[in-house]
Amino acid sequence: MKARPRANLKYAADPRVDAYIDALPLWQQDICREVRDLVHAVDAEVSETIKRSHLRYFVLEGNVCALLAAKDHINIFLYDGAVVPDPHGIITSGHDNKTARTVAIRQGEKLNARALRVMFNQIVANNRAGGWRKLKRERR
Repeated sequence: MKARPRANLKYAADPRVDAYIDALPLWQQDICREVRDLVHAVDAEVSETIKRSHLRYFVLEGNVCALLAAKDHINIFLYDGAVVPDPHGIITSGHDNKTARTVAIRQGEKLNARALRVMFNQIVANNRAGGWRKLKRERR
């Protein structure tokens, strides 16, 4: 992995994630790079990997998020077990999903970086505390 400086941020970029992003249309590249920078800015220990042979994941003591480009949007899968609040209403699908919810960004839409960063911070904190599954068990 190579160090990838963007916006005064350095992190170990997985070349497979680079290749995926570089092959996308420019508007999708911009969204993916912004999400990538956001998740790495949350914690220096976030790492990138490929799971299930094709999905781009960002992990730290568990999944934080994944990226998947569709024809007309980018899906950002948040692995929070639906325990992280969404006061800004950025979740677009998977509201009742037991594992991950989705933020979809379409061409021309602006990513709510502030809200997404808050959610990434909470997901990372939850992962460091044992993960959302453990937290849900303890709340019962």
